[in-house]
Amino acid sequence: MGCAAPRAPFLSKIQPKSGNAGTNPICPISTHDWWGERPREPCPSPKLTTQNPKLRAWTFAPNLDGPKILPYDVGPMRTADFHFELPPELIAQTPAPTRDGSRLLVLHRDSGKTEHRQFRDILEFFRAGDVLVFNNSRVIPARLRGKNAKSGGEFEILLLEENGTNDWWAMMRPGKRARIGTQIILTARDESPTTPPNAETTSSSPIGWERAGVRAGIRETQILATVLETNDEGHRRLRFTGTKNILEDLDRIGEVPLPPYIERAPGTPNSGSASQDRERYQTVYAQPPGSVAAPTAGLHFTESLLEKIRALGVHICFVTLHVGLGTFAPVKAETLSAHKMHEERYELSEDTARAINNAKRENRRVIAVGTTSVRVLESVANEHNGKLVPGPGRTNIFIYPPREFQIVNALLTNFHLPCSTLLMLISAFAAPGETRGRKIVLSAYAEAVRERYRFFSYGDAMLIL
Repeated sequence: MGCAAPRAPFLSKIQPKSGNAGTNPICPISTHDWWGERPREPCPSPKLTTQNPKLRAWTFAPNLDGPKILPYDVGPMRTADFHFELPPELIAQTPAPTRDGSRLLVLHRDSGKTEHRQFRDILEFFRAGDVLVFNNSRVIPARLRGKNAKSGGEFEILLLEENGTNDWWAMMRPGKRARIGTQIILTARDESPTTPPNAETTSSSPIGWERAGVRAGIRETQILATVLETNDEGHRRLRFTGTKNILEDLDRIGEVPLPPYIERAPGTPNSGSASQDRERYQTVYAQPPGSVAAPTAGLHFTESLLEKIRALGVHICFVTLHVGLGTFAPVKAETLSAHKMHEERYELSEDTARAINNAKRENRRVIAVGTTSVRVLESVANEHNGKLVPGPGRTNIFIYPPREFQIVNALLTNFHLPCSTLLMLISAFAAPGETRGRKIVLSAYAEAVRERYRFFSYGDAMLIL
């Protein structure tokens, strides 16, 4: 979309089994707690610090009797070094009443000073000539539900990346039952019994829109997913039939792919909370569809606020990075250097590249909205000696301390999960080229906890200057 004025994975929560099975011993707060994945390297066992099983995924602390963690400025940085304690009640379950009604913690890197403000106050921190860069990827309703065409067993599907029309990589639960050749009838909660307008209606269609024996409120669609192959990470490649393009059916049969820490009743896409999520788990400037998680720093902006920002002489630009596993996959390795990021698709327009290159040449600030915007800009700069060259690409850049930044001068972000790659990125940004940024960020996070900020996707924001 470039610099023109804007027009505008997660997996459902399944409680872990008793004991520590299914959790990540490095940092148990992560998406794979609910999908039975395990870290590939040994690490300290966690200690459970609560008796409430509903909160067990959020109240682990490192085992103090385990191996001693080296200081953050000595030796390789470890995943466990990015752990912090968070009271479960600070995990935002719903968005603020208004998009710009959230709070804003401002961190000044030069002094370490923090300010506690309202998000609307962000106007005070912009100046004429700044370039503000947003990720305009649109979240798709990527969570699907279905039934084994033979046994009737239920499946949950999280679409990850499109290979081509009706050809997708996906995560599936239960994965062990999704063998190659398995056929899954997609289901939907839909009040209308009519055939979807873009479905194939020939006599050769594998599944009718309605079938006898389906429980009230649940309809079997005409769409069939067939497992074609499995990769080394356990993801399934699916081929969809009975539809011209599954992407066009997602608004009708899919569910918003909220993170697992946001609790919603499963399979209720027509409920009031689901309707709110469809609106609020999407930025007002979202354009090309493709993300399976929201670029959450942008959720705080309204059309009115964007117009006020433009009136200050700030240049608003857009990049596109379709958020997938590269952003939200947990770190399973004990050391950061051993973690491998998944690739994600991005697009950098000619208008955006030109605007940012001009700003850098004229010593004007480039402010990234969200870590995904940072990853696009720094990825392209790394490949072109500090310059931005427009075009599509794929990136698996993993930014962690110590790291220099070639493009971004300031960063707006949300509060991130312990031990996540996003927390590691902002730790690098807090002190470019040094390792002390980890301490700066965790200190700011501790202050945010004391001040009762709301954390994660629907939570408050942090501006790092």
